[in-house]
Amino acid sequence: MNRILVFAAGLCGAAGVVLSAMASHRGGAFIGTAASFLLMHAPVFLAVGLFETNRILRAGSYVLLIGLVFFSGDLLARDFVGSRLFPFAAPVGGTLLIAGWLAIALSALKRPTKETPTDES
Repeated sequence: MNRILVFAAGLCGAAGVVLSAMASHRGGAFIGTAASFLLMHAPVFLAVGLFETNRILRAGSYVLLIGLVFFSGDLLARDFVGSRLFPFAAPVGGTLLIAGWLAIALSALKRPTKETPTDES
């Protein structure tokens, strides 16, 4: 189990629910979008975190997580702080999200390695 990704899944899910409620009560152009992105990516982190995966899939998940933090963070900073997280945070985050999903797709093409028996009786 990858504890970091499972932890990220829980935080993304919780934040997504809280932000969805805030968007429905408070409004804000970007809160609902950030909530949707957090909620749609939480199951990915949970699945990858719970199961044995190859390095490409894990790396793609981390790239996805970093992209999600930049993208959603920038949207939330616009609504809550009134300024961007940093210049080009949302486009960089969006590009990382795309790269993460492509890495996840590529991970399916990796051939599984044959396990060699360790018990030689």
